[in-house]
Amino acid sequence: MDINDVYKYFDTKETGLSSEQAAGLLKKFGPNTIQRNKKQSQVKAFLKNFTSLMAILLWISGFIAIFAQMVELGIAIWAVNLINGIFSYWQEHQAQKATNSLLKMLPTYAQVLRDGKPKQINSEDLVPGDVFIIQAGNSISADARIIKSTSLQVDESALTGESVLVSKQAEYSHGVGRFSEANLVFAGTVAGSGTATAVALATAMHSEFGKIAKLTQNQKHQASPLEIELNHLTRQLSVIAILIGAIFFVSAIFFVHYPMAKSFIFALGMIVAFIPEGLLPTVTLSLAQGVTRMAKKHALVKDLNSVETLGETTVICSDKTGTLTQNQMTINHLWLASHEYTVTGQGYVNNGHIQLDSKDVDLSDQPDLEMLLRVAALNNDTKVEQPKVAGDNPKIIGTPTEAALVILAEKAGINLESESKKFPRIGALPFDSDRKRMSTFHDVDGKTTICVKGSLDGILPISDTILDNGKLRPLTEADKEQINEADKKYAAQGLRSLAIAYRDASADDSLPDDTKDWTIENAEQHLTFVGLTIMEDPPRPEIFEAVRKCHEASIRIIMVTGDSSLTAKSIAVKIGVASDKARVITGDELAEMHIADLKEALKGEVIFARVAPEQKYRIVSTLQSIGEIVASTGDGVNDAPALKKADIGVAMGVTGTDVAKDAANMILTDDNFASIVAAIEEGRTVYSNLQKFLLYILNSNMPEAAPSILFLFSRGLIPLPLTVMQILTVDLGTDMLPALGLGAEKSEPGIMKQPPRLRTAHLLNRGIILKAFAWYGLVASIISTVGYFFVNHQHGWPNVALAVSGSVYQEATTMTLAAIVFCQIAAALNCRTKNSSIFSIGIFSNRRIWGGIIFEVLLLALLIYVPFLQGLFNTAAIGWQDWILLVCIPIPLVLIEEIRKYFMRKKVRV
Repeated sequence: MDINDVYKYFDTKETGLSSEQAAGLLKKFGPNTIQRNKKQSQVKAFLKNFTSLMAILLWISGFIAIFAQMVELGIAIWAVNLINGIFSYWQEHQAQKATNSLLKMLPTYAQVLRDGKPKQINSEDLVPGDVFIIQAGNSISADARIIKSTSLQVDESALTGESVLVSKQAEYSHGVGRFSEANLVFAGTVAGSGTATAVALATAMHSEFGKIAKLTQNQKHQASPLEIELNHLTRQLSVIAILIGAIFFVSAIFFVHYPMAKSFIFALGMIVAFIPEGLLPTVTLSLAQGVTRMAKKHALVKDLNSVETLGETTVICSDKTGTLTQNQMTINHLWLASHEYTVTGQGYVNNGHIQLDSKDVDLSDQPDLEMLLRVAALNNDTKVEQPKVAGDNPKIIGTPTEAALVILAEKAGINLESESKKFPRIGALPFDSDRKRMSTFHDVDGKTTICVKGSLDGILPISDTILDNGKLRPLTEADKEQINEADKKYAAQGLRSLAIAYRDASADDSLPDDTKDWTIENAEQHLTFVGLTIMEDPPRPEIFEAVRKCHEASIRIIMVTGDSSLTAKSIAVKIGVASDKARVITGDELAEMHIADLKEALKGEVIFARVAPEQKYRIVSTLQSIGEIVASTGDGVNDAPALKKADIGVAMGVTGTDVAKDAANMILTDDNFASIVAAIEEGRTVYSNLQKFLLYILNSNMPEAAPSILFLFSRGLIPLPLTVMQILTVDLGTDMLPALGLGAEKSEPGIMKQPPRLRTAHLLNRGIILKAFAWYGLVASIISTVGYFFVNHQHGWPNVALAVSGSVYQEATTMTLAAIVFCQIAAALNCRTKNSSIFSIGIFSNRRIWGGIIFEVLLLALLIYVPFLQGLFNTAAIGWQDWILLVCIPIPLVLIEEIRKYFMRKKVRV
């Protein structure tokens, strides 16, 4: 459209809207803000913690216990459920508070023309039809049509993922891909350099930024793998408990000849005993501990269930810029006619010296190098402010490419500020995308020098001479061929080149005397070619180790970037994400690719380059369709749909947009890929700890059931060696704290050398059931039963019949209970590792478990020796000889298990 047609359509003009017009349009279109997902009410958020399948099972269990005349047991189960729900809600509320604080950004402003005068307003008040001014460093708050432009370059990475600045102008031209119209700028992007005036076309949810945000918000919540798994586990445990209850009900009627009502209550007690009341608190605590540990490793998790999902991740779809790389364009090679250098020392931090080929360089005897750095410093509109706090990133006011040149020059001792004063700029020919270069005019000791930088194909054709060892000589065809070969060599490595040249204008009579009359045609000719600066966004130093860990853990990394194919593959190969044989698929190829072909491609080594937002979403959903658990990273609004679709969406906390952070499950506060790997390790640890808890809590069910089995199969001749209240003591008293301690166990050695668990694998598997019931549980059953008969033997059995009541019976049941507790002490220690020796991780390294062990021994002592509790729990005092026997129980159990683990490790090594 002609710009006048745009003015007419929006009822505006070059001098902007009137205040009255703007107020009316603000009422019509609403504030210029991106709407976030409707937040769940706090009441619903609170109640959901009491309505999971496991929570419902516990509510029912409490009711059954009360119905079975075990009121104390029922109330205790309900109390555990209530406390867990409150704790779970508080943990998620704290995580959401942290996220909200991270999403709060300083208010942004827009410089608009209202009533024909410049006026600064809050960007929320910007409306379609507003004419506003764009300057370097400004966030652009609306989709807009450019009216006037002076060397405007825009960072559109929030929309495209492409880190290279895009030139914008008033004249229309269409580039490659989405958002490439030269005369349009978009909300959510940032002006890197230059200035412009533009008329707003669309704001808020009507902007391209808003449309993608809306696409993200329309996606429905899907249950996490942990939620699905816990529901499956609940059904498993319910079936096991009901089956056992049914067996005991029938046995009580036919073996003991109990009345039906009494048999039913007896069976209900067994059902309650086999339900692990501590499961939900342990799950919640394990997840909360994982969240806390992740926060210390720069990963902020928004909801607890996401922690475990991380541990299942099989594929990471990762951005390149800022995640795998430092997002700091850095010069790493210099090409001069006299020498080719490798620059050592990466990043934007100015350490005061330059190293070339790993040696400190003095510019006094390097005239070619000095000229290259001086031209690069003078032909520059960017400032780099070094951080005041160590570890912070420098602040760049301008473009990343120019920042790399500034830093390189300053490392060599050429200060941009002093150079600008010494050689003041007296004119310029700004950069444009057609000629691909920029020229500045400087007064050098009374003489005028033209400094030029740009693409090689924009500078080499207009160069006549070349600087070689401080002297000028004609630029020959052989020189040009050599320069082009060098450029191709670096391009093949995915590196970008920038050519540097100059012209001594004072020695040229062909130029007008007044620099105001210098033009592109007469000034940018007869240049002296100085050299090439070769740059890249270097990989993060820690990325190599993080990638190695992923490979060891059988986690694939697929780079999905808006950058070019060459650059993407170069970085992927360099950091080990892919090999030279990896297939690179561009966005254009992907658009034409059939779903079956894409599935096949995703099974091998693949890199995606120049992709659009909906294509990243397609990659993630296709991976999920072939059974992968996908973590996807992103920072721009273009990444939000994929972040929402992925099993784990990982947003960048430093460079990420609000939309990306809202869509993600996890936010990296340092934008570092290595933090994802650390978070995956924590996720695996959480799942491993839940299995350790299950093993620990289920193995006590066997010795709890054994007394009832003896009672039933002896047809009542052997009195119940354990009462229902004593079973409650184990389930909700002595077992609880050590079990919670297992939930806080640190990562077991080698956890990141194992493949991710299969989707078909379950928390409660055959190995855990066999170990819980046929090994730990069976041994504890035998020991506790021996304890029961040991006390009766001290009082004359088998010559005297087993006591069915009185002090001897109470002492015998107390010994049974105490033996179970001390077997559980050994089980708590044994469950800390799967196959590793407990001594290798430090037998006293988990203070929570030892705190739980001390607590359960003290609780047992109170139940045994406090008269009030003796009557309630049917216990009696035992002698010091009995305590010696009890204390000795864990020692052989731990040593026997250590021997078993030793042979298991040896078997794995073989």
